[in-house]
Amino acid sequence: MFATPAFAQTASSPMEPLGGLLIPMLLMLGIFYFFLIRPQSQRAKELRERVNAVRRGDTVITSGGMVGKVLKASDTSDEIEVELAENLRVRVVKSTLLEVRSKGEPVKEAT
Repeated sequence: MFATPAFAQTASSPMEPLGGLLIPMLLMLGIFYFFLIRPQSQRAKELRERVNAVRRGDTVITSGGMVGKVLKASDTSDEIEVELAENLRVRVVKSTLLEVRSKGEPVKEAT
């Protein structure tokens, strides 16, 4: 019922609680990095590359949800000209594009 002197003498050092929490916290950071942060940054990099490589004839989706066909695209300009409907042309800033589909690329199915 009472603590024996042997148990009383095994008091831990002040650094042990920190070490006991440090390893699981580092493990959690590693898990978050490999399952959340790294894949998201890879998707963002891929989208940036596709937006910078947009060309005439590609189908794009803007952040406003509009789907259109690229009529004019320039590497030097930050804007592209998109046809949303017949005889309806708008200029769109490249950074507002959410998705770029090439001419022959099929539509992705919703998951």
